[in-house]
Amino acid sequence: MTDAPVEVPKKKIVVVEDDEDFVALVRMILSSREVDIISASGGARGLEAIRLHQPDLVILDLMLPDMHGWEVYMRMRSEAETQNTPVIILTSQGTRHDRNFSLQVARVHDYLMKPCLPSQLRQSVASALKAKSDPIPA
Repeated sequence: MTDAPVEVPKKKIVVVEDDEDFVALVRMILSSREVDIISASGGARGLEAIRLHQPDLVILDLMLPDMHGWEVYMRMRSEAETQNTPVIILTSQGTRHDRNFSLQVARVHDYLMKPCLPSQLRQSVASALKAKSDPIPA
């Protein structure tokens, strides 16, 4: 009897971003990873996708057509199913103060400015997915 290989499920990432070209770029950058990327073009669609797919990670733009990215983030944090999902902010708007607030007060996993280096995004995603899968020490 031959042992069948164990199939490891792909990690799910929801990308909440209204720029389809940028979503395609994120897909390309992360194509070597074992991930399934689900895109949503606005805040309301993003929340719907997050609730439906229960992703391992959310990559979130702050400047969305229907609601601000922080509203998406706060709604995620208010729901038991999504409150611990890691979030990487990936935005073209922001200052050093915004980044510090995001990391230290809002407790996002990472805050990247567009355009970022592909290696930065890959490293941030790998770190977030590892943090999600590592058990929290007692």
